[in-house]
Amino acid sequence: MSQNTPTITAETTMQELVSLFPGAQRALFRGYHIGGCSSCGFQPEETLSQVCERNGGLVIGEVVGFLAQAREADARLEVTPSQARDLVQSGAGVIVDIRSGEEFNAVSIPGSILFTEELMHDLPGWDRAKEIIFVCHHGIRSLDAAAYFAGHGLENVRSLKGGIDAWSCEVDPALPRYELE
Repeated sequence: MSQNTPTITAETTMQELVSLFPGAQRALFRGYHIGGCSSCGFQPEETLSQVCERNGGLVIGEVVGFLAQAREADARLEVTPSQARDLVQSGAGVIVDIRSGEEFNAVSIPGSILFTEELMHDLPGWDRAKEIIFVCHHGIRSLDAAAYFAGHGLENVRSLKGGIDAWSCEVDPALPRYELE
């Protein structure tokens, strides 16, 4: 992890944790079956220590270490907007937009493809040499999508770091930025 990465401690609240590391809930569920359903969920104000204690007395240092590894794995799935642009321009990548159809129709990256159920079934058959770059609004849902497909055997999936919002700041300032209400 970089030196600028905030430290996760026993007293970090779950709200702070998922804010610092958006993939934390996915990682906790995968590693410890925590946070995936109402019976194993957690409250935003609970601390990591409280959640670990309530889930069989998990050792906090081990959980923090596991989360650090998961964060590093997520970082390997991300590409910057400039990297994504270069992959697409070279023909080595394709952008798949996982936002709603309404968001996609309102503003989208030129040449991107809207994710549909039909497309989901076709993805495994796509050219394995091409990078599939998932994009959402801020890069959180797209990271979940990339992790999901990577976990199901697609090695060529990435997530656009910062989402379409970062793309419009770094690559195409003419692309309108927006906030959901």
